[in-house]
Amino acid sequence: MTYWLGSFNGTTYAEFQKADAKVLGFRAGAQNEAAFKRIKPGDTIIGYITGVARWVAVLEVLGPSKTKAKIWKDDVFPLRLDVQPRILLKPEHGVPLDDLEGRVDFYADASLKGTFKGFLRKSPNRFQHDRDGALIVKLIESAQKKPVFRPVAAWKLARKLRYYVEQGEGGRKIEAHVTVPEPEEPPTPVQAAPEDEGPTATTRHTEIQWTLLTLGAEMGLDVWVARNDRSRTWKGKKLGELSRVVPKIPTQFDEVTTRTIELIDVLWLKGNSIVAAFEVECTTSIYSGLLRMSDLLSLQPNLDIKLYLVAPEERRDKVEQEIQRPTFALREKALPKVCGFLPFNKLCETVEGIRKFQLASSLQPNFLEKVAEYFAQEPDT
Repeated sequence: MTYWLGSFNGTTYAEFQKADAKVLGFRAGAQNEAAFKRIKPGDTIIGYITGVARWVAVLEVLGPSKTKAKIWKDDVFPLRLDVQPRILLKPEHGVPLDDLEGRVDFYADASLKGTFKGFLRKSPNRFQHDRDGALIVKLIESAQKKPVFRPVAAWKLARKLRYYVEQGEGGRKIEAHVTVPEPEEPPTPVQAAPEDEGPTATTRHTEIQWTLLTLGAEMGLDVWVARNDRSRTWKGKKLGELSRVVPKIPTQFDEVTTRTIELIDVLWLKGNSIVAAFEVECTTSIYSGLLRMSDLLSLQPNLDIKLYLVAPEERRDKVEQEIQRPTFALREKALPKVCGFLPFNKLCETVEGIRKFQLASSLQPNFLEKVAEYFAQEPDT
């Protein structure tokens, strides 16, 4: 038995089922075509929904399909197979990807979370070990017999338009998914929290800056606050006067880099090195914060720092859409891979737990990588 990965998003999975789940399609492209030619009648394709990370389908391959019917609204998916569905689960009943940790080659341990050896980034993609495919089929069969309802947020299943492009780089072709966002919606004003004190008008933006600055100081790091925000106050104290806030940026950078860095909302510093950078976007344009991060990477391509965009959970979709613009997603160091999204509530809950158990002094700056969400694109069927 040969097992193949077939990826969907929430919309294409629904469209596949609406068309009687008899025809499965993949995007064109050299890699896809090479894999497609190797799929034989009798092979098993295991359906996986990106975005919600659930295994939901077991399909038997019947052979190449001749149908050219319009099945999917936003893409043709010209590489088509006739399939016989053995199991089709609802996303809410699917097998969570995290259930595979330590049980399959591409998720052998927690260090592979998020990358999964690149296995989930191609579709179709053959399982390197048949035992991995067999295990997932067994888990899907168990989920069919004894369904467990695990809620899935509707926005994670919603249609997201993505475009597949080829770009020349260093004499070779690379393939990538990008988005072209709709115009920015008008911002909704955020009222100042009642804890705001002092003469300077502040918002949730200032509270989050204060949270990041004080956490960095508790971790034993020096910190920097954007030069235009140093006079803002929270809990009666100016941000520029908080513990371990440095008066100037380390001097090893050129003038244009320094001017760019000075406007980043919060920096964590270890000696003369920047170890993490945070852009806080409460009501302002998501694009502007990402552009500043991108400018920094363009000016200092060898700089190895952790980048985070911090915003309300309700702006998550906008963050995902903006970070996959071509200008960010097609960089040599693609921003969706290196800049993580931190929702306000998740950050605050994490910091509250750290302080409750007095863990700050034992943490390394990279601990937030496990808290943040990254939008490096997985392929969709």
